[in-house]
Amino acid sequence: MKRNSRLSLALHTLSHMAIEPARIRTSTEIADHAGTNPVVVRRVLGKLRDAGLLISEKGHAGGWRLARAPQEITLADVYVALDERLVAASNQEEAPSCSVEHILQRKVTAVLEDVERSLIARLAATTIAEVQETKDIAHHTH
Repeated sequence: MKRNSRLSLALHTLSHMAIEPARIRTSTEIADHAGTNPVVVRRVLGKLRDAGLLISEKGHAGGWRLARAPQEITLADVYVALDERLVAASNQEEAPSCSVEHILQRKVTAVLEDVERSLIARLAATTIAEVQETKDIAHHTH
């Protein structure tokens, strides 16, 4: 699932947090585990905090923890919080001068927007808790 590193990092981190939802984790701890930089972790998790999925606590004993039960956080919540999109926002000022290109662009955008809605609906059907349960069933401890 390395296609999108922000989404991968967020889902991976939340799945680990689902094991011990009340435990506070530092950005450095998360970054070390994920093999990335604490600044990247703070940037990604900050978006999840802004969406009400995480709580950040400042200070020496501070860090990150889930704001809601893992059963209440869907994969769609994470996708939307990160402002992920399959379709880039269309810029009406850059309308193609070619009528064929314009029609093609509208058709492709409509299809991709439909796929986006379907993707979000599918992601909404799975919670972070369910991801964790799947991991437990597979006996995967990464």
